[in-house]
Amino acid sequence: MYKICSLFAGVGGIDLGFLETNKCEIAYANEFDKYAVETYEKNFENKVDCRDIHNVKVNEIPEFDIMVGGFPCTSFSVAGYRKGFEDDRTGDLFFEMERIFKERKPRVIFLENVKNLVGHDKGKTFKTIIEKLEEAGYKDKIKCQVLNACEYGNIPQNRERIYIVAFKDKEDFDRFQMPMPMTLDKNIKDVFNFDTKVDDKYYYTEGKYKGNIYKLLTEEMDDDNTVYQWRRKYVRKNQSNLVPTLTANMGEGGHNVPLIKTKFGIRKLTPIECFYAQGYPKYYELPTNMSDARLYKQAGNSVVVPVINRIAENIMKALK
Repeated sequence: MYKICSLFAGVGGIDLGFLETNKCEIAYANEFDKYAVETYEKNFENKVDCRDIHNVKVNEIPEFDIMVGGFPCTSFSVAGYRKGFEDDRTGDLFFEMERIFKERKPRVIFLENVKNLVGHDKGKTFKTIIEKLEEAGYKDKIKCQVLNACEYGNIPQNRERIYIVAFKDKEDFDRFQMPMPMTLDKNIKDVFNFDTKVDDKYYYTEGKYKGNIYKLLTEEMDDDNTVYQWRRKYVRKNQSNLVPTLTANMGEGGHNVPLIKTKFGIRKLTPIECFYAQGYPKYYELPTNMSDARLYKQAGNSVVVPVINRIAENIMKALK
């Protein structure tokens, strides 16, 4: 079994994708957000080190073969205003990963981030990341590609992410390929249950919210085969029958909340439905005592598990 070191583990989406290969086990996981840790530990056997990564010494981390991490992307995302490495809160966290992989030199390093990372600061940010990997011994053994969930994960969500895979050994690198595109044969009705009534709190009704939101929604939402978004002042219809990119700010003030029209009324997606839209399995559980806002944030911050799994399967094939 290959041992995984999972940094910025969140609720475990990357870990799950690798565990589903049945060739990996989690040796160490670190996550600073205590609410994400609660969700993670509800679904995984291993415990999470919830210390600030700055305070974790390299010699405190058990032996591992593969480092994985979706280092916080708010600094590079549109929603995070693209501050990048200059972001005082999260901009330096990639360098904490570097501190560890430079010393431990794992056989594989797997990184996931927002598509905007590639072009951030006229490409300088991405160039720095690649240079740091090369300086640590991974030069000419790095593959990276932007993959969309709907094209590479059979998940009906428009979610483009950059995936970076670096290998210590040239032979492993030569055997590795990124996944090929696949046919999308799932639609939103395979992910969301339009025929079951959910809790009343997710439905929009007249007078429930300030202003004329309900009137606008009922006028604009005439299709029960697609997903909509309430964008503060207008309703946006997703023309492609895909879920729009889920974001961490879902549920905060109504911005970017995906909506659907069912026979029971117009409603928000529930938090668990947002996890399903990220490809999480039906057996994945959410804490019952946690606010929806925190659960929406966790879903939006997470990854598309089937895309991770397809890359992980190809990594396993390369590690002979």
